[in-house]
Parts: sequence; C-alpha cells; structure tokens
Amino acid sequence: MADSIHVKLPDGSVKEVPKGTTALEIAKSISPRLAEAALAAKISSNAEQAGEGARPTLIDLTRPLEKDIDLRILTEKDPEALEIYRHSSAHLLAAAVLELFPETKLGHGPATESGFFYDFYRPTAFTPEDLEKIEKKMQELVEQNIPYAREFLPRDQGLAEFKKDGDFMKCHFIEQFTKPDEKISIYRTGKFTDFCRGPHVPSTGRIKAFKLLNIAGAYWLGDEKNPQLQRIYGTSFFSKKDLDNYLKQVEEAKKRDHRVLGKQLDLFSIQELAGPGLIFWHPKGGIIRKEMEDWMRSEYLKRGYALVCTPHVARRQLFYTSGHEGYYSQNMFDAMELDDAEYRLKPMNCPGHILIYRDSLKSYRDLPVRLGELGTVYRYERSGVMHGLMRVRGFTQDDAHIFCTPEQIEGEIALCLDFALDVLKDFGFDQFQTELSTWNPEDRKNFVGSEDQWNHATESLEKVLKEKKIDYKTMPGEAAFYGPKIDIKLVDAIGRLWQLSTVQFDFNLPQRFGLEYVAEDGSRKQPVMVHRALYGSVERFFGVLIEHYAGAFPVWLSPVQAVMIPISERHAEYANKVAAQLKAIGVRVEVDARNEKMNAKIREHAMQKVPFLLVVGDKEAEAGKVNVRSRGKEKTEDMPAAEFVEKIRKLIAEKSAGV
Repeated sequence: MADSIHVKLPDGSVKEVPKGTTALEIAKSISPRLAEAALAAKISSNAEQAGEGARPTLIDLTRPLEKDIDLRILTEKDPEALEIYRHSSAHLLAAAVLELFPETKLGHGPATESGFFYDFYRPTAFTPEDLEKIEKKMQELVEQNIPYAREFLPRDQGLAEFKKDGDFMKCHFIEQFTKPDEKISIYRTGKFTDFCRGPHVPSTGRIKAFKLLNIAGAYWLGDEKNPQLQRIYGTSFFSKKDLDNYLKQVEEAKKRDHRVLGKQLDLFSIQELAGPGLIFWHPKGGIIRKEMEDWMRSEYLKRGYALVCTPHVARRQLFYTSGHEGYYSQNMFDAMELDDAEYRLKPMNCPGHILIYRDSLKSYRDLPVRLGELGTVYRYERSGVMHGLMRVRGFTQDDAHIFCTPEQIEGEIALCLDFALDVLKDFGFDQFQTELSTWNPEDRKNFVGSEDQWNHATESLEKVLKEKKIDYKTMPGEAAFYGPKIDIKLVDAIGRLWQLSTVQFDFNLPQRFGLEYVAEDGSRKQPVMVHRALYGSVERFFGVLIEHYAGAFPVWLSPVQAVMIPISERHAEYANKVAAQLKAIGVRVEVDARNEKMNAKIREHAMQKVPFLLVVGDKEAEAGKVNVRSRGKEKTEDMPAAEFVEKIRKLIAEKSAGV
C-alpha cells in the first residue's frame, strides 16, 4: 500500500494503514467496544527505528500517525489513563471557572497522585459557595460532551492571544518552554483555551465522577514576592464508587489528622514565637520519642553499628567538599559569619560521619564500618510547603552510613533492607511498596559520577531486590545526585502511602573526601558508602504513627499505658498498691484519685486513648483483683491484679500492635 505505515499492536499483530490514520480509527477497526472504552494512546517506535523517539509517548486518540510505530490503546485499565483523565479534569475545572468568573487569569493545572488542581489569579477570593457553583458548572459541561480539541498556532499568534486576555502566566509558560520559530500546542474546550501539550481524553463527557475538595494559597512560581494565586484542588475517578471510597478515606484522614490529635492528646506543638517548622515535643510525645529512639539505638548495637554524635553546625567549606553547596544550597539555611569562617547549620549527617571515618586509617579487616546517629538537621523549607510533623525545618534523622569494600556492598544493602522491614513489622505496618530511583544520563548536570559507576550501583541495588523477591517500581531520574536509592513506602491503616525508609548507594562522597582503607595486598583503596535512614525522620515517622493508629498507640508506645481509678477515697491505697506493682516492671501508670465522678474520669482517660483503665472498689480490693476496661472494647473484665500485671508485661515485651 502506497504511503502507508505499519502499526504493531500489543498482541504482536501488525496493521498496515494509510499514513495519517488515528489511534481512534485503529481502535474502531479492532472492536467498537474498544473504541468506546478508549481514552488515549501510547506509542513508541518500532524496533527497526530504535534510537529515534524510542521512549513511549502518550497521545490523543485523534492525533494522526505518520510513521511505523508500536501502539497501545489506553482504557480505564491502564495506570497512565488515570493521569490523563485527571489532567483533563483540571481543564474541565478551568473551563467552568472561566464561564462563571471570566475575569480570572489562568496558571497551570496538572494531575496529582490523588487528583488534580488548577492555579488561578483573581483579586476576589473564591468561597466554599463558589466551589459548589463551579462543580455544578463542570457537570453541565460534562453533559454537553465538549471535545478536547488540539490545535497548533504560530508562537507569536498564541502569545498575542494570551496577552490580549491578560493571561500573564500562560505567556510566561510559552516564553519559557517554547522556541521563537516553533508552533505551540493549545487545547480548546468550549470557550476555554489552554497552552498545553496534552494528551487529553476525547471529550468532557468521558469524565464521570469528580469532586472539588478545597481552596489553598500558592505563590506564582513558588516565590513569596510574586502575586498570590488561588489553587483549587479536586479529584476524579473512573466511577462514582471509586470516588465515594476515596472521599470516605479523606473523611477518615481528617479524623486522624496528626495536627489535631497532637493537640488533643498533648503530644507536640509548633510555637509561633519560635518560628514555623520547628517542633516542640511535649511530655507525652517525648515518651513516645524515647521509645522510638531506644528501639533504634538498641537495634543499632545488635546489628553491629557504632553510635556517634556530630555537631549541628560546621564550616561552610565542609559542604563545598561534600558537594552540598553546589547541589543542595537552596535547601540550606543561610551561612553565619563567625570569627574564623562562615558556618552552616547541617542539612545532612553524612559529612560528619565521613570525618569520623577519615580520622584514622582503616584496614580491610575493619570494614564494614557502620556509624549510626539520631542526628538533628536543618533544612530551609518554604512557608507554603510545611505541614505539621510531615514537612519541617528542623528534624532528627535515624541516620547511618556504612563504609565497606565493593565486594561487601550487596550484603550490606540486603542487611539494610532486612532492618527496614523489621522497623515496619515492629511498629505495626504490614504493607509497603518499593521504588528504585535511578539517574537520567541525559541530565548529567544534576548527577555526579561516571556511567560505569551509576550502572554498577544500580545493578547492585536491583540484584538485592530481586534476590529478596521484593517487587519494585523503577523511577528514572529520581536518584540522589550522588547515587541510586531504594525507597520503601509504607501503607497505613486507611491505605495511604508514606515515604519513609531510604537506602542509598554512594560512590561520590568517598571520592570527594579521599577516603581510603588498606587492602589485603597493602595497597590503598577507596571504600564505597551506603546512606540509610529507616524512620526517615523521627518527626515524620511520629506523624505517620499518630495517623495510622488515630492516636490509639499500641501499649508499648502509649505515653500512659494504664490508669488506676479508685471508686472512692478509701480505695486509693489499694489502687496505689497495684500501681506500684506495675511501676516495678516499667509500666507507665497513673492513679487518678481526684474527687470527681468515676464516669467522668473514665470518659476523660478514654478520650486520651489510654489502653487500660483499671477500676477498683471494695470488691476488687478484697479479692486482689482489678476491673479492666480495655480501649475499644465495650465489656469490662475482672481479673486478678497479678494476672493483669503479667498480661501488660507480655504486651509491652512483644511490642504487640494491639491493646
């Protein structure tokens, strides 16, 4: 067939079609049902054209195909389709806003992991009532089934159109991301026009289930000196059932919000006078922190780590040597002028651990050297991104650095992964997802080291993951500047993912600091290095624990593990006697002998989510028993005091996730 192209389908079959045929036309030729379900397409070059546009590309169904390609029609079953669907939902939101509030200027509207947002500039603030109107208008546009129509305009013409409408943000994007002589891609959805590369679903009628969630502030280009924008967040799903399930999760997440529970349970605070992003641990939160730190330090020692401590500040020259001044300075606090030099608050513990290693020459017999520290670091986070315990400016990392020979590296990575999984198990998490972050060789300016070093490091991490039969997703270009890494994301009680544990390979810092060890043949060789943080940070892990358990911590972590409640004043002596037995085995117990009604005291301690309330009166004192009210259970239980002492001792010793 003259002027034809060959399209290879996922089942291996090949269709010969006229040049300019669209993915939608091919879908129709395969099956009307497929064409009806199709949302977009993914193309990549055939093997014969490898090297030219070999990376898969997502496209609109209506885009003409001009050369031999591999083609996959995307439906709701494909993960990529949901991102396209949500990006199209963001355009639907913007179209509705312009219909209702035509004076609004447009920023950008990407899909996110849980939905989408769009940034708007408008002197008048949007209200919750406005969100209801916008959502209603979005539904009207869905019913009109308006196409997402792609057009190409000369750059100057596109700029002129957006300038005429005063869309300064769109003009910036065009000037920033396109060249003067190229045509720009725009999408028209009814009266709404957007500078966008796409792709999109075929029409607004394909968006079946969506919900606008909230309004937040955002600075244009993330700079506090620029105009403040209004960011409307929403979410969308392929079905109302999935949307309803997500909204239930959102409601449950509100009940578990660590900022609310932190105040209610008196765990921590952020003090305005001291500054944002700085955490004050209150006595009850401090107890939980102690348990977390004791657990970690004990595990360090059992697993062959040495405990070290490093200063909070260092000369700026240290960070020039480490490379943080060049690759990380935007996340560091400004330098301080002291008598002899400029100093920085440390953003990482690794340079300090390297100096400890370098302080004396090591033999191959000394390796691996494992240095662990619960070290506080400081990073400059912009005011708009800080969030309770999850994103802060000062935090403590359970940081360790392992210096080893190249032959030892895979064994050390395996031990780190075992350690990470034990963290999840002991703190009550039984589900997780794993990602392998690799470099992007086309973006060399953001990565250090040779291609051989990166390939060796990546292969080492991959080999360990495969040997341990851990499923993982590869994340190209997401590595640290000095090496690839494994990230473990735990799944909490309501199904949310949290990034916590990280194991990173580093061939760069040992080279920058000239680290050496004496090999078996007497020569000097360079060790390799593993960075490893398993809580991520104590603060963030604590925030996740609060939300995972909704503040009802397992017994071993609870700041108050039991409360004795004497029915009247004459029962206080017996209550104190039982409390003494509990204290003798290390139980955190209180005696509430206040002259208050018993039910009021029970209610108060139940609100504080204490695992066990032990009520004692005449009957209990005479029989040497306690009446046990276990958290979350309606029925009480009478048992000998000695039996309860053994029960709670066992729960604490086993680090049980239950009460």
